[in-house]
Amino acid sequence: TEIYTLSLHDALPICCLLATGWMVASPCDAQSESPSPEPSTTPFEETIVPTFETQKLARTYVLDIPAPRGQITDRNGLPLAQNRLSYNLAINYPTPLDFSDAQLLSFAREEIQATEKLLGRPLKISDELIKRHYRNRGILPFAIAQNLTTKEYDEVKGHLPAGITLRPFYVRTYPNGKIAGQIIGYSGKTGQNPDGIIDNHEVLWPETEGREGLEQTFNQVLTGKHGEYKITFDQDGRKTSEKIVTPPVPGHTVVTTLDLHLQELAEKALEARAKRGAIVVVDPNTGDILAMASWPTYDPNAFTPTISTEKFKALQDDPDIPLLPRAFRSSYPPGSTFKVAVGIAALESGAVRADEEFDCVPSIQIGNLTFHNWKKTDRGPLNFVQALTESCDTWFYQVGIKTGAEPILDWAQKLGFGAKSGIPLRGEVEGRVPNDQYMKATHGRKLLNGDIANLSIGQGDTQVTPLQMAQAMAIIGNGGTFYQTRLVQQVQTVDNEIVTAFQVREKKTLGASADTMAQLRTGMINVVNGSGGTAHQASLENVEVAGKTGTAQWGPKTKERTAAWFAGFVPSDHPQYAFAALYEGDVGTKAHGGTAAAPMIAMILKDVYKQNANGNKRRRTPEPGETPIPRAERVEEDESD
Repeated sequence: TEIYTLSLHDALPICCLLATGWMVASPCDAQSESPSPEPSTTPFEETIVPTFETQKLARTYVLDIPAPRGQITDRNGLPLAQNRLSYNLAINYPTPLDFSDAQLLSFAREEIQATEKLLGRPLKISDELIKRHYRNRGILPFAIAQNLTTKEYDEVKGHLPAGITLRPFYVRTYPNGKIAGQIIGYSGKTGQNPDGIIDNHEVLWPETEGREGLEQTFNQVLTGKHGEYKITFDQDGRKTSEKIVTPPVPGHTVVTTLDLHLQELAEKALEARAKRGAIVVVDPNTGDILAMASWPTYDPNAFTPTISTEKFKALQDDPDIPLLPRAFRSSYPPGSTFKVAVGIAALESGAVRADEEFDCVPSIQIGNLTFHNWKKTDRGPLNFVQALTESCDTWFYQVGIKTGAEPILDWAQKLGFGAKSGIPLRGEVEGRVPNDQYMKATHGRKLLNGDIANLSIGQGDTQVTPLQMAQAMAIIGNGGTFYQTRLVQQVQTVDNEIVTAFQVREKKTLGASADTMAQLRTGMINVVNGSGGTAHQASLENVEVAGKTGTAQWGPKTKERTAAWFAGFVPSDHPQYAFAALYEGDVGTKAHGGTAAAPMIAMILKDVYKQNANGNKRRRTPEPGETPIPRAERVEEDESD
């Protein structure tokens, strides 16, 4: 009875370790806490040795298995980010671990040389690294060739030398390469491969975490739940069993609003026609972002499983800044696209009537400055629709000053300018709609008439993002409903159970009258399809496009650049898409909205609507009471408004 009781007490610390995980250090610093055997005069009892001393090498190790990271998909379930199996080649050391240093290095070098011959390339592994791994964590395979290429894996999988094993692990992969790369973001390892003494519940390989884009924002839900892997050794240090006790649970799936095909079309259009720029396409009936492309961009696969310092520095130092998502993290002067806000403000405030005419002269004097129109000739008196169609700057100077800054700023903000859209991506900028407070803080004065003239054609201190511009066009296109802009539809489990849903939500109503919206729509249709319009290069044969061009300069005179815009919606009567295209020009070069930005949208829409070269263009009949464009000549797309 005494012998049984003694063994049970002394074994208790071992039982505790088995219940909570394993430790590599010799078990039981708890020896001093174990009850001492009661004094006895029996010689046999005095020779009893506690079980924790007789079975020092009997251990159980419980390691964590990292879970597969959840997927990111487009709105149709097409994968944007997923996982693939990759493989390391590793040395499996025989147990018990009783090699001397000389025996260890001899064994390891023999295995490494065999692997080098198999792969056909050298492997640089120091003696110190070999010894450190063996002494601290020799029960685990020692990786000597990491992240094998597909070709290497196919060549070695059936010809492994004795003692070498293929060790699988998950790697993040982006099946569409660069497409949507700046939205998806990328992931990276949470740490280096450990080489110290094994800790309880240590992961079998480093996990990955989101570093940018949706990978970062939704990192917590994309990260799954660890599984458990159990390895047992007997009293002699020989492995007796290993098994998965609990399988890992994959992370949740993030379903975006993106349409992969539209996203690809947008990026192809930018690549073909712009050195730098952005295109955003929004569903005006829901606020869903269907495409949000920036150029140049990067391939997130370059970051997996790791990116070299040299490659990352090359991306950072690239003068065209491929790491910058221009669609939502850069803002630009909107140029004449901003005239849609000025027109709404003028008509809704009652400052002008729809049929009221102002002279479209080559220039006007405001204070001691001369403000020019982009055309050199006098176009005569124009009403709002005609002025918007031809993008007459001097008309908008006059109307803007008559309307006043406050209504213009108010309606611009109602269209979403000057505020973040609220997409779940870090770094979105809010742009700028300059008010008196801003002007006083920046220029030491309130808004003057000259400032209002600049504001009226989208110049001066006004700044908007391509995303904000597409959002505004969605509001105009659907007749005045401001939907919450949405980039993610829902988060769901691998079994398609919804965890979180982001519903379509009406944020507010613009509140402009039906007459004002009709005038604006007519003007935007004529911009593309009318004889005096500035965006004929966006015209299609089988569907009517409505839009507005814009061209603006920004930056100091010595480094002045051009922002060329085209924004609008299609079809004009019942819009399915609202869009904004930005072309960012080089220093010292000229670009115009009608010739640089409008053709990019045309490239996309021709594919979407399967343009038939022999089809008949749908001609629009003027609405009752609508003022037709009196000029017969076609205006070439050279406006620099």
